[in-house]
Amino acid sequence: MIDGMVLSFPCIKVNNDLDILESNHAFKTWVGEDKEVKNVLELSNDYDVLKHNQRLFINDKFYDVYTNAVNSCFYLEFIENPYINVKGQVDSNILVGFVLIDNYAEVEENVEEARLPHLMAIIERKINDYFNNMGGIVRKFEKDKYIFVLNKDLLPELKETKFPIVEQISKIEIGNIPVTLSIGIGINGTSINEDMEFARGALDLALGRGGNQTVIKEADDKYQYFGGDGNEVIKNSRVRARVKAYGLVELILSASDVIVMGHKNPDLDSLGAAAGIYSIVRFYDKKCNIVLQKVTSSIKALYDRLVSDEKYDGVFITPEQALAKVKRRTLVVVVDTHRVMLCECPELLDKTSRIVVFDHHRKTSGAIENYSLTYHEAYASSTSEMVTEMLMYIKGVRLSRAEIEGLLAGITVDTKNFAFKTGIKTFEAAAFLKKNGADTISVRRLFKSSFDAYMAKTEIVRTAEIIFDNMAISELDREVENPSVLIAQAADELLSIDGIEVSYVLCKVGNRICISARSLGKVNVQKLMEKLGGGGHQAGAAAQLENVSMEEARELLESKIEEYIEETN
Repeated sequence: MIDGMVLSFPCIKVNNDLDILESNHAFKTWVGEDKEVKNVLELSNDYDVLKHNQRLFINDKFYDVYTNAVNSCFYLEFIENPYINVKGQVDSNILVGFVLIDNYAEVEENVEEARLPHLMAIIERKINDYFNNMGGIVRKFEKDKYIFVLNKDLLPELKETKFPIVEQISKIEIGNIPVTLSIGIGINGTSINEDMEFARGALDLALGRGGNQTVIKEADDKYQYFGGDGNEVIKNSRVRARVKAYGLVELILSASDVIVMGHKNPDLDSLGAAAGIYSIVRFYDKKCNIVLQKVTSSIKALYDRLVSDEKYDGVFITPEQALAKVKRRTLVVVVDTHRVMLCECPELLDKTSRIVVFDHHRKTSGAIENYSLTYHEAYASSTSEMVTEMLMYIKGVRLSRAEIEGLLAGITVDTKNFAFKTGIKTFEAAAFLKKNGADTISVRRLFKSSFDAYMAKTEIVRTAEIIFDNMAISELDREVENPSVLIAQAADELLSIDGIEVSYVLCKVGNRICISARSLGKVNVQKLMEKLGGGGHQAGAAAQLENVSMEEARELLESKIEEYIEETN
């Protein structure tokens, strides 16, 4: 049987006593016709025929030996590992990484059963060919995961070509759901184990940024991103939300109390999601507070409605009060951000090991790491959508009218009235809230702005200029109330102009220049804002520049736009 198999590596069939029953040509050439496998495995006093994968030192080289048991016999494959040196240590001139099929569950669910094996075979062949053609080693260790090892000298070439395997896989047309890959690579660690940890972290970051991309992580939390210019990978499976909901309940029940916090300069999504979490904690009769430093004009209407309910007496506290309240068993729930520096009270994260993070923004560096539970979905329209989805699986929770409409307001503001980043789950969440009493007219009242804010927004739109043919840019070189919300709304308004695909609005805030960027999808403004130290989504992002003038900020922004255009072309 295997004597006639055309395999490039030695392969044998043995019994329990390691007597050779069959061998292929590669094995005979390797050890000689008269050599017994017992001698080859000398041999290895460490060899255990029952272990699937082990590494042996044979003829001055290291081999990975793979064992498969079939009908009381064992098939052994000997594959030389060129990345292990004569001392048995990993060669420092390698890089290690992981490949993940982002949306395997969705593909498995939506592709016809008869066609699925063919699709997965094509994907596996393309992945194997890509890494093997570069002289690397790639192994599938789960149905949707691979690990690979390459020579580090190939890294410049990989960066220059931007990992074309990701795009190749996305172009496979079988079924009506495009398959996407994410790749995580770790380099420059102090050991192979650290490189593998870097690679896992890079893969997590790639998924948190929406998938369909490659991330390289090295020491000191340095990251490089390749791909990810398309829309986030949409996942319609409800299993994840249900699991996270149950996990949250378990953590609430085991906590002494709960503190919820959003990001600095909160918006309706942040406050709406926080109110949704508070309703869950209240249902389980646990003490809960929401951290809020300042009530800005963008959330004042919702805040006033919430505190008018006696259930919210003493619920809102300042960061200083939160630090005084936190205990060892306090559960801290962070909503609508995953970055430490953006939290309403970053110091709170150092006071407890019980931390939960719910966010929908594309993941970036500076993320909260010491969490007990995280629910991070870059494809979701808003954190309010994610919280609403979890509420569907926690039976018995009764929300007040203000909480219900706060959640719907959070979804509405982040989707720009259901125009951006809306998926099936977005409308299901909105329908759930509507069914439970949300009134759209009441929600609309939460968005009303002052006359001064409206006039400032009008000024921004009126003074806008066209750059690079299809981009609008405008400035407001004076202080205004709640500038981050104002310039975001103005940037959205500029996108309604015919021919404008991207908009940028700059505003002076103290010694900083705040920039809000919006896109209809052709330009990934998140990647552009990351060049300025910011972040966000493909269609909406922001950045802040310290100690620069408006003129300097605009020059820097335009130079980064030119740089982005050159890279993408």
